[in-house]
Amino acid sequence: MPESVWTDGQKLPRFKKLYGSVKTDVLVIGGGLCGILCAYFLRKEGVDCILAEAASIGSGITCNTTAKVTSQHGFIYDKMVKSRGKELAAGYLEANEEALEEYRKLARVIDCDFEEKDAFVYSCSDRKKAEREVKAVNSLGFPADFIENTPLPFPVESAVRFPNQAQFHPLKFLSAIAEGLPVYEHTFIRGLAPHRAYSETGEIRADKIIVATHFPFLNKHGSYFLKLYQHRSYVIALKGAQDVRGMYVDEAQEGLSFRNYQNLLLIGGGSHRTGKNGGNWQELRNFANLTYPRAEEAYSWATQDCMSLDGIPYIGRYSAHTPDLYVAAGFNKWGMTSAMVSAMLLRDMVLGRENPWKEVFSPSRSLLKPQLLINGAEAFVNLLAPTKKRCPHMGCALKWNPHEHTWDCACHGSRFDADGSLINNPAVGDAKVSR
Repeated sequence: MPESVWTDGQKLPRFKKLYGSVKTDVLVIGGGLCGILCAYFLRKEGVDCILAEAASIGSGITCNTTAKVTSQHGFIYDKMVKSRGKELAAGYLEANEEALEEYRKLARVIDCDFEEKDAFVYSCSDRKKAEREVKAVNSLGFPADFIENTPLPFPVESAVRFPNQAQFHPLKFLSAIAEGLPVYEHTFIRGLAPHRAYSETGEIRADKIIVATHFPFLNKHGSYFLKLYQHRSYVIALKGAQDVRGMYVDEAQEGLSFRNYQNLLLIGGGSHRTGKNGGNWQELRNFANLTYPRAEEAYSWATQDCMSLDGIPYIGRYSAHTPDLYVAAGFNKWGMTSAMVSAMLLRDMVLGRENPWKEVFSPSRSLLKPQLLINGAEAFVNLLAPTKKRCPHMGCALKWNPHEHTWDCACHGSRFDADGSLINNPAVGDAKVSR
């Protein structure tokens, strides 16, 4: 598999596998940035906790991010003000700005290549979208700017600038905060019962459980198989390309993103719903060959994001019927700040503290969004598709991905290698895909 710039030469702490039965106050399932931050903050509060990771910490989505730390998540604030009101939109912005500030504080004592950068969302076609977004963000008390010219190698119609955002090296950061945490690696939690979690070699009893597994795997509660779908996107890192002096993302879902790291230009894009066709790396390489013909590709990698129905993550109680089970999911391509928001919010919920962001991110909010119909239609079509190659999660058809040599599920985004071994959840087992 292609390797990201973050994994090259980076060593992370290693932990033993769970054998037998253990007891703790709080179990965190998932050793990506979100789960590690949850365990880190709980331990700082003196809470007895354990983290269980199916593979190695940081080996999933976290090592394949572009690592932008920003409260600017596309052109979302104009939509949010109109759909959920000014108070909730302000809460979302405040939560992400506080997450950014927490990264700043930690980066003062952690060597993680933390750099403050301005963030930009640009539009190649719609000036009015940017104007409406600036007006909405300014109404929430944040100094966003309307921009007409950027250093990007093509003209844009407009852009919105968020000052004083940041970027960093995610695995250097993760390595530092994971040191000394009570972690079990290679401990794949395949089943949950009230106050219990089971792996193939052990059992963890806990008063409270946090599911930070990217896509929640428990179907019985929460309807996450309806509320989420997954999206793949691709990155190439170029030597000898330009310094764009900031972090840029297209407001269109199929557009390109740009940011620099050291002497590299990271270009992201080629995205598509998991299990569907898209531009993948070839789209990025075609762009790079035309735009930076003298540049050299140093790294390439891909990532997968959980997309919620309304562009806001699900952070809080797993469902209304599970008082001691919590979830963090649906980060919509903005996993760095969303992971920190999740850790701060779930820490307070576990400790019984009031948190002003609880309603903003509540997983129990309304399902009545247009994306719900799209997700339902996708599941219906793939459940009826005539093939023996099925996803063990809910039985949807698997499709061969010739670019990454994987079997992908278009319903919920589970992925498997050529032999059927599980790569990405929500499936909790391998697929039968013998040819």
